[in-house]
Amino acid sequence: MDAVSSTRLGARVKDLRRKRGLTLEELAESSGVSRAMLSKVERGEKNPTLVIAAKVAEGLGVGLSELLGTEERREVVVVPRDRRPVMRDPETGFERQLLSPPLGGRGVEFVRNVVPEGATSGRFPPHRRGVEEYIVVEKGHLRATLGGEERVLNEGDALYFEADIPHRFDNVGEGECCYYLVIVSKGT
Repeated sequence: MDAVSSTRLGARVKDLRRKRGLTLEELAESSGVSRAMLSKVERGEKNPTLVIAAKVAEGLGVGLSELLGTEERREVVVVPRDRRPVMRDPETGFERQLLSPPLGGRGVEFVRNVVPEGATSGRFPPHRRGVEEYIVVEKGHLRATLGGEERVLNEGDALYFEADIPHRFDNVGEGECCYYLVIVSKGT
C-alpha cells in the first residue's frame, strides 16, 4: 500500500470539510481534535497519527479509507444462471456449477455441486498446501472422505478441511445431494 502524503491528506481533509460546510472550529468540536492540529493537517505540515486520522474521519462522517483516499470502487459482477460455467461428469452425472466469476488470481472459488443418487465426485488429488475448503450441504446426505477419514454430513451440516489431502464426496442418501463449496487459496 502506498503511504499517504501529509500534503495529499491535508487537501483531502480540507476538501471534505468544505463540502460539508464545516468550519475548522466545527470539525474540531465534532472530531475531538484541536483546531490547531486540524489547521496543521490541512496545510500539510503535520501527518496525523492513525488515531487522530480516525477521529477526523468520524468528525467528517466518512470512513478512514475514504478520508485517506484509499477507498476503491468495488467491483460488482453478476453471473447469470444461464451463463454459469457448468461441468458435468458424463459417467456419474456429478455436476459442478461455478457461482463465482472467473476472476483469475483472486484465491476464492464459490461452487454449487449436485450429486445424483448413488453417485460420487470421484477422488480429487490433494491441493497444494494453503488451500482450504468449506462445505455446507443444502439437500441430501453427503459422505466426505478426507485422506483416510470419513464424515457423513446431513442437510444443513457444514465442514471445513485443509485440502492438501486426497478427498472425495459421495451421495449416500435417497435422491440427489446438493452442496455448496468455497475453495480458498491462501497466499494468492
